[in-house]
Amino acid sequence: MKSPLPVLGLVRAASLFLYLNQTVLTMVLTNSTRLESLLDKYRDRDEEWWTARSRGRRAISEGDMHLILDLHNKLRGQVHPPASNMEYMIWDYELERSAEHWAHACRWEHGPSHMLTQIGQNLGAHWGRDRPPTYHVQAWYDEVRHYSYPYSQECNPHCPFRCSGPVCTHYTQLVWATSNRIGCAINVCYNMNVWGMIWAKAVYLVCNYSPPGNWWGHAPYKYGTPCSACPASYAGGCRDNLCYKDGGVDRRPPPEIEENYIEPEPEPVKDRDPEPRTQTPDPSPSDAQGRNPVVSTEQMSQQVECETKLRDQCKGTTCNRYECPPGCFHRHGKVVGTGYYDMQSSVCGAALHSGVIDDDGGWLDVTRLGRKQQFTKSYKNGIQSLGKNRSANSFKVETVPVKAVTCETTVALFCPFKKPVRHCPRLYCPRNCLRESRIRVIGTNYYSDKSSICRAAIHAGVIQNESGGYLDVMPVDKRQQYSGSSQNGVTSESLLNPSGGKAFRVFAVM
Repeated sequence: MKSPLPVLGLVRAASLFLYLNQTVLTMVLTNSTRLESLLDKYRDRDEEWWTARSRGRRAISEGDMHLILDLHNKLRGQVHPPASNMEYMIWDYELERSAEHWAHACRWEHGPSHMLTQIGQNLGAHWGRDRPPTYHVQAWYDEVRHYSYPYSQECNPHCPFRCSGPVCTHYTQLVWATSNRIGCAINVCYNMNVWGMIWAKAVYLVCNYSPPGNWWGHAPYKYGTPCSACPASYAGGCRDNLCYKDGGVDRRPPPEIEENYIEPEPEPVKDRDPEPRTQTPDPSPSDAQGRNPVVSTEQMSQQVECETKLRDQCKGTTCNRYECPPGCFHRHGKVVGTGYYDMQSSVCGAALHSGVIDDDGGWLDVTRLGRKQQFTKSYKNGIQSLGKNRSANSFKVETVPVKAVTCETTVALFCPFKKPVRHCPRLYCPRNCLRESRIRVIGTNYYSDKSSICRAAIHAGVIQNESGGYLDVMPVDKRQQYSGSSQNGVTSESLLNPSGGKAFRVFAVM
């Protein structure tokens, strides 16, 4: 009897590309009839959801399906040391269907929970530059550098959600000899919460495998001459070092619908796990909006053109965050320096050169560094920068992190005021923070850092209670007094001569 791996394993985390692997929790059911029975129940439960979807749409294009499948079989056939029992992998439309359901849930975790004992699962997500799905498949396989056959000593199969050491359970699932069926789905997820970071437009890949692999203490395949230890059901068939049956293409014919992948329109953010409701009576959303409605469109982020130089922009604490438009790659203006840039440089050009943004544009933070004696030229990310041997004021550019916070989060805990003033992440508030009426809000326009950030943002009219959303927060030094008021269903408190603590402002993100 096989010993099961006890946990879900994180394989790798990077700034723009993330991967998760589901390790097996209980003994695998190799009987395909039992898997079919489970999938039938799954189909029945979600029939209404599937019926509502438009005909002609699939979660993955025919071309991407073949690319993923062909790369899996190519990589499985070239493992080292060679495998004697590696089976040819075929596409399974029921696994694709279950993967599609989970991809549309837009949850950065393994699921659905009732299927995790029956399938293996690899997840990948990225945002920013377009990448083919095979990029993730190859990245899964490349974890082989952390794996020593037959039992890995370098990577950690127990790794839960965050770990610093190398892991390789994506690789072992991909080359698990008996995992001979695969089904994948791709979805574009808007405002996807990835470990507290909000990815505005994440491309989410879900691949389900059957039978699952990653049994703790077992090698993913048998070492030996290719195809020398194939199961009897293959009748001696071999293709590209893989156990192969004649006609081994798909387990069942594909659906008779037009095959094309259509990116969905963005939908309002949905609560995945509803927050418990407080028992304190609260105004309904319609009542709340009717109480002294205030809307603020003031932004901390400065919108600039592709060629705008930093020296042409305003100065001060609200001039550290910028938004570049798309299409700056071919009209990026002058860029002087590498790593740190002359103030005469284009803000967007410097961001492209440093790799902070791409031609799709985006947000960036600027930090002024004072005078530098010289600036080095270089060619990076398709942009040629200039050199300069004269002293001049300089700046650096960095990505704008986006963090999801709760209704209770305060600036004092999350991003307290310090000198010199530092950048706070862009924040994403959940909806319905008016329910949390016990949480304090102190002040108007300027708020005490003991206030709830999200409720202060509702009070200021920066976000709406029904939808939540993005906002920028700027910690500032303490105020001598805070004036209370009633706005947008939130009644803030007044406070005279505070004994401690700092203040903050909230800004809209348009």
